[in-house]
Amino acid sequence: MMSARAAAVAEVLWELKRADKVATYSVVAARAGFSAGANGRAMQTALKAVRRDWPHLEWWRAISDDGAIKAGTEQVQELTSWGAEFGDEVKGMVALKLDEERLMIWEDAPENASVNS
Repeated sequence: MMSARAAAVAEVLWELKRADKVATYSVVAARAGFSAGANGRAMQTALKAVRRDWPHLEWWRAISDDGAIKAGTEQVQELTSWGAEFGDEVKGMVALKLDEERLMIWEDAPENASVNS
């Protein structure tokens, strides 16, 4: 069953695709009308539903607030294909290196949207 949060996140992911940008969990969640939750858990749950119900959407455009992504995952592969770069692997994680112009910031979004550049 589709959740309202997942549907709202799906809309935001579509906006990100059209703009050819990525956004942090907190910014995506705020745009979708909810809090990303502790360590982005609410966003992770919504993204699982999005991947299940809308597999064609580019779910990988939603990134953790600190830009850390588990090494060797499909998200790393998708972001690399998109042109993103990553730092060295540390404890199984890689840090996304992103130019500010590739990060979506909506005018009404919270201030904490920065990712390691």
